[in-house]
Amino acid sequence: MMLSELPRRIQAIVDTVEDHGPNDSIARRLRELGFVAGEQVEVVARGPIGADPILVQVGFTRFALRRTEAARVRLRQGDAA
Repeated sequence: MMLSELPRRIQAIVDTVEDHGPNDSIARRLRELGFVAGEQVEVVARGPIGADPILVQVGFTRFALRRTEAARVRLRQGDAA
């Protein structure tokens, strides 16, 4: 499952961030923000139009991501709390 598909208020664990080519700046920035394997994430809220942006919590920090950015974060199967 991708982060963009995760229901609100369900916790999950990051598996990987998908690169879309060599030296992918968006994937690199997501990793720098804390979207790394083993980190717990949760969708806090979604925007009113097309569910964009998505408010995501990683640890104690919250980020607003576009759905296309959240769709790059793959979550582990069966690890939702």
